[in-house]
Amino acid sequence: MNSLVLLSVAGLSACGGSSDEAPKPEEKTYPAYTDIKASGGDTTTFDASESGHGFSTPAPNLSAEELALHLEGDLSFETAFTTAPNSAHPELDGLGPVFNNADCNSCHQRDGRNSTPIVPAGKTRVKLGSDAGIFLRISKAPDEVCVTGTAANDYCAPIPVPDFGGQLFHRGVLQARDDWRQNQFVGQADVYLSYETKVVTYSDGTSVTLKKPLFEVENPYDAPGETKASSNVTSNLLQDDVLMGWRNGMPVFGLGLLEAIDEADILANVDAADSDNDGISGRANYVFDAIKAKAGDSHPVSLGRFGWKANTPSVRVQSLGALRGDMGITNPLFPDESVAGTALHDSYLARTGFVDTGAGIDGEPEASAEFSDSVVFYAETLAVPARRNVDDVNVREGARLFEQLNCSGCHTPSFVTKTSGEIGGNKMSDSHKSQTIYPFTDMLLHDMGDELADGRPDFLADGNEWRTRPLWGIGLTQTVNPQAGFLHDGRAATLEEAILWHGGEAEKSQQDFMALTAKERAQVIDFLMSL
Repeated sequence: MNSLVLLSVAGLSACGGSSDEAPKPEEKTYPAYTDIKASGGDTTTFDASESGHGFSTPAPNLSAEELALHLEGDLSFETAFTTAPNSAHPELDGLGPVFNNADCNSCHQRDGRNSTPIVPAGKTRVKLGSDAGIFLRISKAPDEVCVTGTAANDYCAPIPVPDFGGQLFHRGVLQARDDWRQNQFVGQADVYLSYETKVVTYSDGTSVTLKKPLFEVENPYDAPGETKASSNVTSNLLQDDVLMGWRNGMPVFGLGLLEAIDEADILANVDAADSDNDGISGRANYVFDAIKAKAGDSHPVSLGRFGWKANTPSVRVQSLGALRGDMGITNPLFPDESVAGTALHDSYLARTGFVDTGAGIDGEPEASAEFSDSVVFYAETLAVPARRNVDDVNVREGARLFEQLNCSGCHTPSFVTKTSGEIGGNKMSDSHKSQTIYPFTDMLLHDMGDELADGRPDFLADGNEWRTRPLWGIGLTQTVNPQAGFLHDGRAATLEEAILWHGGEAEKSQQDFMALTAKERAQVIDFLMSL
């Protein structure tokens, strides 16, 4: 637990000649992080307060050489890929043939969260298209809970859906499907979004309407026109044992710092048996590590640090996995197409004659090593925005209440990064070393209750567990993108709504938040907005 700063608030003096003793001063304790401004240590930028590009600043402590690589990565991050073949610009081809977006920025708008899809007035649902930064993880339900990852059980990895894989791609290049004339630019299936709502009422009578996204998958490529309601469901995708979990694009700043936290410091917060009886356990996820596998490691498993369920071990695996997964762009770490070997991909190659097997005209992956390295370094070295309004009395009271509610039980305020070593298989940048940072995350898995559950295990994470999201920069989220939402599927339009969705291990904190006065609730939000 962080040290606390003790503050005495002077009481009123007795009036006149009364012999009564003056009231004792009210004593309040404020967390040590109350006054902290430099959330990212020396990587902090202080120029992001009201900027729509507040998450897009390079870390100020980069060397000249590192800054040049970062700026190169910035261009790569915004590169939009095209369908193969592209003879005029072969370095840009290879998109798909099925995908979710054509560039990194579409899922991480201005390096922050993507826009939450809106159902227009007069409609009950909307079809996800090119503007959707949300995507769907899919897998088969396992026969039993996987406890220890081994080569025999694929290290507890999610079980791919036959002929679909582990992620649903709702977009496709022109001839991706056999029935492309009726389903132009449709990927593996159509995805529709609708919302259901519920009202939460505080004891003072104030109400908040919460919305929960509902997704329907229809028209799969292996059974065109079919839905879950069809009389005879034949599609592999629509079977009852297929699990689906919706994922929202995350901010990408500060990631290198999170990877530079020593593993032992993360594991020190694990309390799987809740030995301190605070209702909070915290578990580590251990996941398949493609970097270790490529290096020939006999047990290619690492601590999960990134992704909504801590299902990726490093920025490199996360970034290059998304390059291949979300866009269909192969790269040195993931040289095979995400849908390689499926009926869809085999048919696409046979019908079109395109050489789109995951290799470029030079026989190498579609994204070069140089391109891949620059994207990874960019994601590792974006600056963390400084806190704002730390002297405001309501922000300070909010910090005290944040601690009182035990929000810090999962949102661990601070860490100190390593002094040396590697991240993602490469030498760690000096900019990441020995930094005292305030990300407000323990990097661990927590049961967040049935209301937020997707029921889908991911390595050792079960269907109710989610990795604690870092809170640094969260107050700038909707300055960077006014349509951004919070939580794993973007359901929360405000931070208050996000808190009200908390359950499971966070239910006591959520209930205690609801028991606060309206002014105190606003102060908690003021503190979060300062981060």
